[in-house]
Amino acid sequence: MSEPMEALVALGVRAVIGAHTQAQDAGRTDDVVALYTPDGVLELPGAAPIEGHDALREAFKGWAPTKPQLHLVANTVLNSWTEDEATAVSDVAFLQRGESGWAVQVIGRYVDTMRRQDGTWRLARRSTTYQP
Repeated sequence: MSEPMEALVALGVRAVIGAHTQAQDAGRTDDVVALYTPDGVLELPGAAPIEGHDALREAFKGWAPTKPQLHLVANTVLNSWTEDEATAVSDVAFLQRGESGWAVQVIGRYVDTMRRQDGTWRLARRSTTYQP
């Protein structure tokens, strides 16, 4: 594949990651779910995988913010890619604002597998790990 194609894939992958982060932090559950393939999977440490739009919608509704929060996603690296599938790894810091200001709650990593369907990139699988 060509460098221009790799750049287009990377741009699409990063756009999905950014849209997911902003929608989740704003509590826009339907916007988050729309970023997953219909059979999309979310894996979190210590929990059974969350599979499909209905299960994802219920999970993200339960995680809707009750106070200001930010997922800061950085260092995204495209590990493998074709025109229709890509895997990327990103670092994430989750912050919440409390009475004394913003504080880091969790540091972790996302491993995302994305697929392009009908010309649009979607999350097929997100595996999250937390740093001790």
